[in-house]
Amino acid sequence: MLRRRLLWRAICGCILPFAFALSADALQLISEQEASLPDDNTQTRGISRGPKVVLINPAPTAGLVRSPFGLKIRFESFAGAKIDTDSVVITYKKKPAIDLTQRAKSFVHPDGIELERTEVPAGEHRIRVDVKDSEGRAGWTEFTLKVAD
Repeated sequence: MLRRRLLWRAICGCILPFAFALSADALQLISEQEASLPDDNTQTRGISRGPKVVLINPAPTAGLVRSPFGLKIRFESFAGAKIDTDSVVITYKKKPAIDLTQRAKSFVHPDGIELERTEVPAGEHRIRVDVKDSEGRAGWTEFTLKVAD
């Protein structure tokens, strides 16, 4: 009996942390419950002199992606202005809107956002990324992630 307990503890001590580490590698950006909320289909248009926000990965022409996937967004500032990383806001376009900023905050850098492994439920997900530069000028982009089952 004592041998079984010791063996069980040894197995749990070796395997379980590894299992949790595997699941911890990917950032759960959007939950199933959030994905089931109604979409916010309002469109934002306008010309901005602020920083440019560009979706790099998945490429806008990529079509369907499988979760987990890499998410990379690049910021470009102009006229010597710097990106204000504290101004970055990531919004999941649902009703009500869902602020994803805190989930990805540690992956935000002056040159963009880079998440190596992002978990997102299957379906189409509209995301908006807003940023300001050191001159207070705003820039943004909206994109749709199409995630396969």
